[in-house]
Amino acid sequence: MFAPDRVVVAAFSVLLSAATPSVAAQSIGKAVHIKTAVTGASGELAVDDPVYQDERIRTSKSGLGQFVFRDGTKLAVGWGSSVVIDKFVFDGSRSVKKLTVKAAKGTFRWISGNSKHAAYEILTPAGTIGVRGTAFDFYIGADGTTAIVLLGGSASFCGPGGCRELTRRCDCVVAKPNGSLTDTSKVDRGIFDTLGNTKALPFLSGNQKLSGIGGSGCGLASLAVPQDKPPLRAKRAAPVKPIVEPDDDRPPDDKPDKQPDDKPRDHDKPDKPDDEKPERPRDRDKGHRHHDRDGHSVDDGSQHHGDHDDGYHRGRDKDRSDGDRRGHDKDRGDKGRKGK
Repeated sequence: MFAPDRVVVAAFSVLLSAATPSVAAQSIGKAVHIKTAVTGASGELAVDDPVYQDERIRTSKSGLGQFVFRDGTKLAVGWGSSVVIDKFVFDGSRSVKKLTVKAAKGTFRWISGNSKHAAYEILTPAGTIGVRGTAFDFYIGADGTTAIVLLGGSASFCGPGGCRELTRRCDCVVAKPNGSLTDTSKVDRGIFDTLGNTKALPFLSGNQKLSGIGGSGCGLASLAVPQDKPPLRAKRAAPVKPIVEPDDDRPPDDKPDKQPDDKPRDHDKPDKPDDEKPERPRDRDKGHRHHDRDGHSVDDGSQHHGDHDDGYHRGRDKDRSDGDRRGHDKDRGDKGRKGK
């Protein structure tokens, strides 16, 4: 049989082991900004969700997650990234004794909190980033190539090929897992060719917008501007088409035909009185045609007037002859009556 003291020890051990997960599950920080898909150990994360030690955080191809740890350290995890909070030893105050982050791939921004510089350590496939009260962006490619760009304070990078110090804003170092390591130099847009990825360092290029912890810089933001201009020009040109299309929908022949027809009509409007006046000469023309039938020519104005004059004189002569005859007949009648 077991001794009573051994039973007590065994029971205490069971209680201790049962209490261990609650200690391990203690929150070390929380999510403060989530965009699209960001997942943790228990599924998709939302704003104010806690994060835990040894929890792997992943983002989708368009994902973005921003986290704040208990000592005030801020970590932004850009698209297509994977990172684990490997060690987090909290000293009970507002600082930590140890905070180790293992970054496997993707793009990140780090801003140190209230802890001592020696407490922070960031592990990458190409080497270790030493944090010294610092703000910086770093990128890890699919082949493990790592780039660090300093934004404030100072930092160091050590790998198989040696160590480099970053002391000025926009200082940059690129390292590979095989030990290849560049000298420290100011970053420029050539970094995207070096890394073979235009989507690297999106917080500096402006391709991803952070909430509350700074934005683009170091001259890389100008890379995003030319990419945005072509679509803007296309959108401005697009509205011109609808304006032209209604004109195309209308019968193309109607407009040109109407304009020439309308214009002559407008010019003819003042000529309307002239159109009415010629109607009187038309009656005269009938007379002319009558004269023409009699063999008179309308083209010869003198002959035409002569015909009218001849008719006039003939009428007068006829009246005179008729009057004379009537007078003679009357005289004869009177004489006859007197003779009787």
